[in-house]
Amino acid sequence: MASNRTFTMIKPDAVRAGNIGNILQMINAAGFRIVALKLTQMSMERAGQFYEVHAARPFYGELCEFMSSGPIVAAILEKDNAVEDFRKLIGATNPANAEEGTIRKLYATSVGENAVHGSDSDENAAIEGAFHFAGVELF
Repeated sequence: MASNRTFTMIKPDAVRAGNIGNILQMINAAGFRIVALKLTQMSMERAGQFYEVHAARPFYGELCEFMSSGPIVAAILEKDNAVEDFRKLIGATNPANAEEGTIRKLYATSVGENAVHGSDSDENAAIEGAFHFAGVELF
């Protein structure tokens, strides 16, 4: 059975560009309820821990540098079929391939600076949400 929660981050590129409000508005308009939200910044070490699954890949170091380069907005979202619906809302990793009207089509500038992260499974949504939020921070 699909979970009704997913995890997202508005990445440093979208925060720097002033797109937090626009992206959160799109999330709300798509029927998601925000159950946890914070503006924070990951250190290189924390970014490395978060993206540990990619440690052997050639882009790992660059990814950790980028994700620790400025503030992010971390959020846990709630909606029926949350993971799948949110993946549709954000669009393809490469904004050039993203469907019109998706977050990445509107706000991403490249594959590397693609505005938002969205969990790819119910299991990862739970793991990623717990990485950024304590239980008392969920509403």
